[in-house]
Amino acid sequence: MRENQSIEAIEQEIVEEFSLFDSWDDKYEYIIDLGKKLAPLEDVHKKDENKVRGCQSTVWLVADYQEGKVMYKADSDAIIVKGLISMLIRVLSGQTPDAIINTRLDFINEIGMMGHLAQTRSNGLLAMVKQMKNYALAYKVKDASLNN
Repeated sequence: MRENQSIEAIEQEIVEEFSLFDSWDDKYEYIIDLGKKLAPLEDVHKKDENKVRGCQSTVWLVADYQEGKVMYKADSDAIIVKGLISMLIRVLSGQTPDAIINTRLDFINEIGMMGHLAQTRSNGLLAMVKQMKNYALAYKVKDASLNN
């Protein structure tokens, strides 16, 4: 992860990477490769309370707050989903709660992702985004209460 890179800049990198592929088969392969490169989540975090609700596959998501930035880690039992969550982590991890809460994640539509996922997988992707934003909101509220 590059320090202090904006969400928009990271999104643009992903859009450019996806533009290199001609077919959705190639794009799916790339997403699978991203999932394979995702650091494994420690087993201690693979518990029910860390599961993302609304995903057909099992997805565990945890967040930590360090020096005003939210850091995410995740894993999934489905390789495509693991690739999707790895992209979200790339974009959102290391950002401030406000930046995470306020981002629209335009890259998802720009690369055509929603049009190429099954409805259940689209719902799961939205559930992952929602959970990541909820973590950011929780850290923002906690931070505000500590500073008052």
